[in-house]
Amino acid sequence: MTDRILVFYGSYRRDRQGIRLADYCVRQLQERGAEVELIDAQAVGLPMLDRMYKEYPAGEAPEALETLAEKIRKADAFLFVVGEYNWSVQPGLKNLTDHFLEEWFWRPAAIASYSAGRLGGVRAALAWRDILGEMGMVVVSSTIAVGPVQDSLDEDAQPKGEGGKALERQFPRFADDFAWWTAAARAQRERAKPPY
Repeated sequence: MTDRILVFYGSYRRDRQGIRLADYCVRQLQERGAEVELIDAQAVGLPMLDRMYKEYPAGEAPEALETLAEKIRKADAFLFVVGEYNWSVQPGLKNLTDHFLEEWFWRPAAIASYSAGRLGGVRAALAWRDILGEMGMVVVSSTIAVGPVQDSLDEDAQPKGEGGKALERQFPRFADDFAWWTAAARAQRERAKPPY
């Protein structure tokens, strides 16, 4: 069965560098046979959280929320491509995720982080582990950290330099771990209804 994966990216900056990593991840997962869609928080354009999706009466949620909720419910797994802002998470991606809750439940999530510096966004990745776990996802143990992202991927999301070589070495194990948990979670959901 084909894995249905949503890749989430959350920078709103004009000269976004992390989109290169998001594009790289999408391409690599597609080459492995997954059905992948990039969800760009900037393109979705949700307002600052005022009301969660579940707080709207049935059929009254804004179209962007309704469409995204359906995509999240149908996905087998999620990959979050996260940048680091002041040792923490990007507000655009956090705002997008907070619009939903039960829609995320019982699926695995993986984290690929990046930054303009050499630490590759690992502090943001650590914060996202707790956030995603609290939102009902199982966060896989394998991670990817790319930094400096502008020196590791070119404008076409092709690896370059030593950072690009490291990414190419790390990605297969990361993707294998993610695929294993994706298959395991899907099999369990088919076998038994979630407990709540």
